[in-house]
Amino acid sequence: MFSRSRNKKSGSTVNSDMLSKQRRYDSLVRALHADIFRYAYWLSGDKHVAEDITQETFLRAWRSLESLKDDKAAKAWLITILRRENARRFERKQFNYSDVEQEHLEDVFSSSSEDKTDQHLIRRQIGKLELEYREPLLLQVIGGFSGEEIATILDLNRNTVMTRLFRARNQLKDVIEQPKARGQSNG
Repeated sequence: MFSRSRNKKSGSTVNSDMLSKQRRYDSLVRALHADIFRYAYWLSGDKHVAEDITQETFLRAWRSLESLKDDKAAKAWLITILRRENARRFERKQFNYSDVEQEHLEDVFSSSSEDKTDQHLIRRQIGKLELEYREPLLLQVIGGFSGEEIATILDLNRNTVMTRLFRARNQLKDVIEQPKARGQSNG
């Protein structure tokens, strides 16, 4: 008899605890679902993904509801779960990679074949510059460094850098203008 009444008592305690947990959870969902969904949508930019993340967030919240000690901290707690769920979404994502070699990809941003020819010519000519001229030019054009910064990087005098930049640009200008001058004299 004693064991039966004890089981009844513990069974009703379990039911009471479950009911209490369910009520707490339901009130949490009612109070914060809209905010959590709104944040999920802001993170994902997709309604369906936001619904999935929100659902997973509340599922995880149900599983670990005992860890929420202060109901006033519930929103921050749920946002933390949501952010982790969003991050997990990217961990699971499998990206499709192509076996196409990069040099075989077409440049769709250039406006014409003439532009492509000019860019190719400039790149080729920069590659032909002596290193002492090519290096400061690339640091300035690609790196965006000032003459003073280039001097520090290359451990040179600023005037030396400025002279090399001037000579590099003049060499490029001469190479680029030569075909145009030849085309005009032939015409």
